[in-house]
Amino acid sequence: MLLYNLSCLDQTMSGKMCSSSSSVIQAQKLVDQLRVEASMERFKISLTAADLVQYSQEHRRSDPLLTGIAASSNPFKDKKTCVIL
Repeated sequence: MLLYNLSCLDQTMSGKMCSSSSSVIQAQKLVDQLRVEASMERFKISLTAADLVQYSQEHRRSDPLLTGIAASSNPFKDKKTCVIL
């Protein structure tokens, strides 16, 4: 749908008519959405990555991916063992 909207927008910009008025409405919605996204405040990756590293280091003791899960409290541990005869 987005590809169709962009092609319709290209046709409109080149002076050709789109197949329906709904295509013009969809193109206007697309332009509005792109304006909203362009106006969003952006942060540099270097600053964001530094914040993420700091957060990870501060919370590493409570992170189960780093510390692991105790076998007694692991809800996904196999309750039975499989024996092949």
